[in-house]
Amino acid sequence: MSLPARIGDWFSRQGWKPHPHQLDLFDATDDTLLIAPTGGGKTLAGFLPTLADLLNGPHQGMHTLYVSPLKALTNDIARNLSRPVADLGLNIRIEDRTGDTASSRRARQRVDPPEILLTTPESLALMLSYPEAPKIFGALKRVVIDEIHALAEGKRGDQLMLGLARLRTLSPDLRVSALSATVDDPTALAEYLGGARIVMADPGPAPDIAMLETALPAPWSGGGGRYAAQDVMDEIAAARLTLVFINTRAQAELFFQALWAVNDANLPIGLHHGSLSREVRERVEAAMAAGELRAVVATGSLDLGIDWGDVDLVIQVGAPKNVKRLVQRIGRANHRYNAPSKARIVPANRFEVIECVAALQAVAEGDLDGEGRGPVASRGGLDVLCQQILLTACAGPFDADALFAEFRSAGPYAALNRAQFDDCLDFAATGGYALRAYDRWQRLVERGGLWQLRDPRATRMIRMNIGTINDVETLKVRNRNGGAPLGEVEEGFAASLSPGDTFLIGGKTVRYDRLREMVVEVTPQPSRQPKIAVFNGTKLATSTELSARVLALIGDPQKWDALPGSTRDWLELQREISVLPRPGTLTCESFMRGGRAYFCAYSFAGRNANQTLGLILTRRMEETGLGPLGFVATDYAVLIWSMDLVTDPAPFFTRASLRDGLEDWLGENAVMKRSFRNVATVAGLLQRNLPGQRKSGKQATFSSDIIYDTLRRHDPDHVLLRLTRTEAMRGLVDFGRIEEMLIARPQIVTAMPPHVTPLAAPLMLEAGRVPIQGLGEDRLLEEEAARLMTEAGLAAA
Repeated sequence: MSLPARIGDWFSRQGWKPHPHQLDLFDATDDTLLIAPTGGGKTLAGFLPTLADLLNGPHQGMHTLYVSPLKALTNDIARNLSRPVADLGLNIRIEDRTGDTASSRRARQRVDPPEILLTTPESLALMLSYPEAPKIFGALKRVVIDEIHALAEGKRGDQLMLGLARLRTLSPDLRVSALSATVDDPTALAEYLGGARIVMADPGPAPDIAMLETALPAPWSGGGGRYAAQDVMDEIAAARLTLVFINTRAQAELFFQALWAVNDANLPIGLHHGSLSREVRERVEAAMAAGELRAVVATGSLDLGIDWGDVDLVIQVGAPKNVKRLVQRIGRANHRYNAPSKARIVPANRFEVIECVAALQAVAEGDLDGEGRGPVASRGGLDVLCQQILLTACAGPFDADALFAEFRSAGPYAALNRAQFDDCLDFAATGGYALRAYDRWQRLVERGGLWQLRDPRATRMIRMNIGTINDVETLKVRNRNGGAPLGEVEEGFAASLSPGDTFLIGGKTVRYDRLREMVVEVTPQPSRQPKIAVFNGTKLATSTELSARVLALIGDPQKWDALPGSTRDWLELQREISVLPRPGTLTCESFMRGGRAYFCAYSFAGRNANQTLGLILTRRMEETGLGPLGFVATDYAVLIWSMDLVTDPAPFFTRASLRDGLEDWLGENAVMKRSFRNVATVAGLLQRNLPGQRKSGKQATFSSDIIYDTLRRHDPDHVLLRLTRTEAMRGLVDFGRIEEMLIARPQIVTAMPPHVTPLAAPLMLEAGRVPIQGLGEDRLLEEEAARLMTEAGLAAA
């Protein structure tokens, strides 16, 4: 087929020529997965068949549904799509349907849907729960899913794939086009979509990506990158519009302040991250689109494919942690298909220099990492399935056999068996064995072979609590004896604490006593070093693949030519004094310093896994009388200080020993209860929202803890308890990464160096940061770094 003359003429008037992949999608008669670089016209490719079809005459009802992970993307697409629609003279409506859409418009869309509707997975699930769903979607011809790789990594993707399965039931002839720029495993993603044909676009020119040359070397520790603020400012001044990506919101705030401190020309710079109000974010987005800003400091809130004007430079501050994320961010520069994207990376510390070099090599080789759940690495979440059963019942009675078949047609649930489905159905209907006596969870009944809501009035409550995103709660930390709050910590961090653990907040060491009514109660411990030396909350962990590249780079001196001279000297001295971590080995070090024993395990398992490893190892060391005092965890290693040396760590690293230690640790803290609350909320057992109000974190925790304890006593094999364990192991605990490390590095190599080693010194600085505060912090850290590096045999440079 060829494009209709009116569309071909429109391309010519823009001075464009259709790309081959755009024509491929236009000709497609099957479901497709388009993988094309940023600026390659993916969105237009997805909508070309729609525009051509609507040129043939009016369509009764909704023709095309566009689904994206971000509400901001729907606004951007509506703006960009309105231009060709107007130029082609199409008399159609393009509307959005998100949480920001006015209630009057949402009500009208249920009886008079637009030809093109732009929405999110949550809003689609809500629309499918209405009895009018067959009328709304019965005439649907096309579904366009944008940024599919971002959705496929979590439960929102499971929710969307179940929604897509329902759409196929309502409109069997619809065609799906999924769009993505960065995919590590196209075949797996195509399977995730239920079987789609892959269309690979020409990747375009290779990106212009390198490490930013800085006047000062990266510091030995820390993660903020503020040492390079002036260098970054110089790059901003030389570019039209720069996106500065930073991995965390707190670091983004600090780096934004550091940039303003050296912004002598007073260039307009914005800040954009998820903790800012919607109004502030929208002002920044509008200023970017209008070309009124020279730079924006952002977190992942700008990762996805919004066309933000004339961005010509991306700067990544801090190691990217994930090659796929780095490629996605690079694509924000030069939003044009035939021009290379320009990006510069700023490592935050000396260890990150190695990670950045490894990431650059991976980008050059086109080796994307598939971190996280992966599109089909694990089956779809059963808590999402439970929610979908309840939403299906809201739309009307259903046949269990037909619904089971429909769910199995969704890619993530292709391996779903009938026993799992029946468990979920029983839970949705009665709450399960231990809860069926409670009237509030008697929600479904079977009448005449069809399942339906026991009380139709329950639809309001079910719809109000739709979704798979659990908000991150922050908890106040308060002295047990009263007084003003000392600060706040993330709920996930609080859940990992056991009574007696000490940590740092507001520059002070405190002992965790208990969690009472959503307040972390502590006792000051001014004379003690904190056990958990540096509180960073739950952070992005370096991907397994990138960690493996870093380990291979460190362990092979023949590859060191790619590293800066100072980094090569650092590793060379490590080889002379101790041993180099290498693939296939778990390298450990034990040494004395200042009357204390230090033990370091270079696991390369990621920050969250190493945090868990530190907690388990200190328990085991306590049991064997080694007197552990505290630890610090990074992406690459865990450093523990104690009264006595660890001479034989092998017994600590058996899978059985670590498993037992995990079980003991989990029994003493709230990790499992926190995970249960998340699972139970998604599954529909707990309500986040009540009519006229939102349930507080305190209320949710109180009720979920009671239910959790009840199920553990009376129904330990309950489907939600099984899901809870999986969730905890994959989330904050990240125990799977520890087990993967033991399999990948079965040989334990232990070195007993005479003093602190070059690789351990930066970890010592992380621990040394704890008691240092005030204006002299940077200078004190520099002095401590100089002392440690001299002690390790390498002058600080």
